[in-house]
Amino acid sequence: MKFSVFTASTPEWTPEEAAQQLAGQGWDGVEWRITDQGDAPEPGFWAGNKATVPLAGMEDHLDRIAAITSDAGLEFSGIGGYARCDNHDDVDRMLAATAKLGAGQVRVTTPPLGTAAWGNEPASGTPYPELFAAARRDFEWIAERAAHHGVKALVELHHRTITASASSALRLLDGLDPRHVGVIHDLGNLLIEGQEDYLPAFELLGDYLAHVHVKNAVWVDSGETDESGAAIFKNEWAPLRAGQGSVLQYFKALAAFGYDGWVTVEDFSTELPLAERTAGNLEYLRATAALAGLNVAAGRR
Repeated sequence: MKFSVFTASTPEWTPEEAAQQLAGQGWDGVEWRITDQGDAPEPGFWAGNKATVPLAGMEDHLDRIAAITSDAGLEFSGIGGYARCDNHDDVDRMLAATAKLGAGQVRVTTPPLGTAAWGNEPASGTPYPELFAAARRDFEWIAERAAHHGVKALVELHHRTITASASSALRLLDGLDPRHVGVIHDLGNLLIEGQEDYLPAFELLGDYLAHVHVKNAVWVDSGETDESGAAIFKNEWAPLRAGQGSVLQYFKALAAFGYDGWVTVEDFSTELPLAERTAGNLEYLRATAALAGLNVAAGRR
């Protein structure tokens, strides 16, 4: 097992700074965020993120990103893309870029059911069965294109999309070649929607379990009520040690399943400064993985 960081969670660092910091802390790899984003007065996770590669003109940045990653001694755990499955032009560009970088796998997003899934992308109003059937057709095409490029397209289990759970992702991909399509299981997202017991979910996905994201979340009372007078709860991101998800139990389930791939961290908590947060996360994850019986790579330090 190796550990990497998704650069959506390192907004204050430029790509060069991110690679240097992560390598210096002992991380094995990096997962670059590639998307067009809005400006912001201060760097943020979703806008003004300095460690994000723009999708527009992406091809002109690939040599630089490859050099930054290689020079730091880091590996690619994959690419954090945002091209939606029905945008075939951008999906094919992302697959080609992943192949050129030698990154192996790239996330392809699925349609949202609300407005808080991918960058507040608005829902289409199309009924779920129709959205799902169309996405299945898209992924049949994507599997063929991924095979052409020699890479794998990944579906992330993500709240408020058509693939919030392992079961829904399996329905989407079932029968397609797991060498070229797979699933990102995400501890934090599933606390918001789609939670299924860890080990049965891994067993259900089988060969489609291709990648793991780790973050944590909590549900808190918003202090507001709905029309009936009932309390309204909201989800917030939390440090890995402080959320409602047990990283230890998650890792024990991964060990029982026999997972030995990448674990990518995307910590969107802000209680600690970024460098302290990333360094502390690596120390915690390595210790917890070893406690769970996982095969932990020696690391770079």
